[in-house]
Amino acid sequence: MDSHDELAISQVVERSGFAASALRYYESQGLIEAKRSSGGQRRYERSVLRRLAFIRAAANVGLTLDEIRAELARLPHGRTPTRADWQRITRHWRSRLDEQIAALERLRDGLDSCIGCGCLSLKRCAISNPRDVAAGSSDAPGAVYLPAALRRQHRL
Repeated sequence: MDSHDELAISQVVERSGFAASALRYYESQGLIEAKRSSGGQRRYERSVLRRLAFIRAAANVGLTLDEIRAELARLPHGRTPTRADWQRITRHWRSRLDEQIAALERLRDGLDSCIGCGCLSLKRCAISNPRDVAAGSSDAPGAVYLPAALRRQHRL
C-alpha cells in the first residue's frame, strides 16, 4: 500500500463521521481492517471510507452487525465495487425499507388515538393497546403493539 493511500485514524474519523471508538469496534468485529505502522498506529486504506459509508447505510436500513458483516462479505475482493455490485447487494433492502415505511405510516395514522406511551388510560389505543387487549393479559403493558419494524433493537 502506497503511504499516500494510507489514512490515520484521525483522518478516517474526520472524513467518515464515525468516532474513533466505533472504528476500533468495527475492526474488532471484522467489518473493517487496519494495518499498523512501525510505531503501532492504525493505518487504513482509503477504501475503508467506502466500507464505512456502506456500514452507515446498512445501519440506517436497520441491519444488524451480523447482517452487515454478511453483506460486506459479498463485496468483491481486490477491486472497487461497481454499481452492479451495489445493486445486487442492496436489492433486498428495498422490501425492508418498504416494511419500515408502512410501519411508520401506521404509527403516524394512529397517533391521534394515543400518544403511544402504553399508559392504558384510554379505552382504545391503536398503537400500544389496540382494543384494550392488554387489560386482560398478564404481560407487561407498554408499547408492545408497535409494528415490529419499529421495535428493532439492533441499530448501530
